[in-house]
Amino acid sequence: MKERITIFDTTLRDGEQSPGCSMNLEEKLRMAEMLDRMGVDVIEAGFPIASRGDFDAVQEVARSVKNAAVAGLCRAKKTDIEASAQALAPAKRRRIHTFISTSPLHMKFKLQMPPEAVLDAIAESVSAARNYTDDVEWSAEDGSRTEHDFLCRAVETAIKAGATTINIPDTVGYAVPEEYGALFRMLIERVPNADRAVFSAHCHNDLGLAVANSLAAVEGGARQVECTVNGIGERAGNAAMEEIVMALRTRHDKLSYVTGIDTTMIVKASRTLSAITGFNVQPNKAIVGANAFAHESGIHQDGMLKNAQTYEIMTPESVGLKRSELVMGKHSGRHAFKNKLKELGYDLGDNALEDAFKRFKDLADRKKDIFEEDIIALVDDEAVRGKNEKIRFVSLQVKAGSKRPQIAILEMAVDGKVKKSKATGNGPVDAVFRAIRNIYPHPDVWLKLYQVQAVTGGTDAQVEVTVKLDEEGIIVTGQSADDDTLVASCKAYIHALNKLIARRGREPHEAGP
Repeated sequence: MKERITIFDTTLRDGEQSPGCSMNLEEKLRMAEMLDRMGVDVIEAGFPIASRGDFDAVQEVARSVKNAAVAGLCRAKKTDIEASAQALAPAKRRRIHTFISTSPLHMKFKLQMPPEAVLDAIAESVSAARNYTDDVEWSAEDGSRTEHDFLCRAVETAIKAGATTINIPDTVGYAVPEEYGALFRMLIERVPNADRAVFSAHCHNDLGLAVANSLAAVEGGARQVECTVNGIGERAGNAAMEEIVMALRTRHDKLSYVTGIDTTMIVKASRTLSAITGFNVQPNKAIVGANAFAHESGIHQDGMLKNAQTYEIMTPESVGLKRSELVMGKHSGRHAFKNKLKELGYDLGDNALEDAFKRFKDLADRKKDIFEEDIIALVDDEAVRGKNEKIRFVSLQVKAGSKRPQIAILEMAVDGKVKKSKATGNGPVDAVFRAIRNIYPHPDVWLKLYQVQAVTGGTDAQVEVTVKLDEEGIIVTGQSADDDTLVASCKAYIHALNKLIARRGREPHEAGP
């Protein structure tokens, strides 16, 4: 019998703390629904005490999730625990996740608390959390750099106070697999009543070892792994959920464990998150990268034609990819379009389907061949738009070329009222962005990133444009796709600006484990 590994997804909490990865309520709910449907066991929805927006998001996720347990993060403080309990109240299954630092470095400089006071805080916080739920997780922040004797005392204190899950994070991505796996074996052997709790791994990727460390922890006795879709998270990110799940599935000969994840939804979840955050995965990313199942070398192609297993250790279908590239065009009808959407994992309502089909036909009139990637970009581009945006794109005309100046004539609707601006710039993109600023001034906002990526090949390819804006440390990302690079650029900037307007006034997150 294979043992079950609990998948604890923290995309909505630790993942969202990546600079530029913040999500609004609608986006969090969309991602939470995806995680719930794919079989994630625990969804960490946020840090309720961090801001009113975070509290509301955790509460709405708790209300909407049908199967997974919903977790809220909190420091070892009464106010944090009470906020988490209130936010999680609507959940069918709720978990309070409390943490405190245990390493000498963190206790001295961050907490400025002696070890005995930290132990008292562990006992008090876990006991307080148990007043609201039987499912309490305790984390030793910077656990991988904590002295073993003190870590044993801390874990023993947490279990005695009622913690049912013990998380030992590699908070700064410092550990290597051998020592991290040994850390779990040591704790399970030395701590009294260790069998009363599930041990959990939470690894950061600063040295590129997050997935390897997580798997080593499983071998060392951990039965929960904390991870994120696409590996997003603080600094270099977290352990990638898709890599952990597929490693356990593919190497069952060496890792005799199972998860409850529907792996055929992995690619869909990856693309959904990329569309929401504007963080595209690199082409050579394991499992979900564009090249993960691509073969260009003649030797590889020859092997693939004879037997796919010569160069593929898992099938594209197992992660939700379709091997065929069915080309669609302007003669395709609604039925074919609807079927293609279902193949790609989209189930749209009648109104949304009609809107998507219209955009598809408009694109097909301008573009010779429509590929699956074009359809994904087209549908996701609309999905990232908010229903109550303050600013909306109306039309754009641009004069460009070697003879300056470049001129942009832009129409935007601000609070429903259409406004027009003509602007010049050092290039057409600069002119477009200046026109936006003329219509909706925002002098304290700086452009941090402007990125263009082709969705498919060819001179008529759609492009995805990512724009990152910074206003006094609040960083947001906007994204849009179009077969006109300048239109996509304009829409991406407007998308980011709308998110920034919505984000104003929110308090910053605390990092957590």
